[in-house]
Amino acid sequence: MKTTDATATAADNTDDELEQIKKKKLEEMMKEIQNKQNLKTLNKGESKMDNINKPIEVNDGNFGEIVKKYPVVVVDCWAEWCGPCRMIAPVVEELANDYAGKIVFGKLNADNNQEIPARYGIMGIPTLLIFKNGQNVDKIVGAAPKKTIEAKIKQYL
Repeated sequence: MKTTDATATAADNTDDELEQIKKKKLEEMMKEIQNKQNLKTLNKGESKMDNINKPIEVNDGNFGEIVKKYPVVVVDCWAEWCGPCRMIAPVVEELANDYAGKIVFGKLNADNNQEIPARYGIMGIPTLLIFKNGQNVDKIVGAAPKKTIEAKIKQYL
């Protein structure tokens, strides 16, 4: 009888594991479907830019899509160890909130994503890359005050 109880318990545990795997896979699939629907909506010209009031994560994989998707994009190239990067991070957050619906701000970790910094010749961080209609139109190198950054990005609106 003990063998049967042990077998039943093992089967129950396996069933629980399978259910957890199914649930996780279903959640992943639903998330993927939602992302595809959001992308289709954006590709139809409907912009969800109004909802973007904080910097979005940018990486080597999604960079091209992001700078082409929105009319004006500012990408903050930074690294965790960089003191000046940490100094301007709150400024970038504020500007993202202040210009929600007009400018999309992104943050690209230069240590984890080296393709984009190399492509744009970034030799020092922080560097803010400014894009208009998918084209790199300007950049700001170093920690600059909010007013300086704001004056520079306003000209691309």
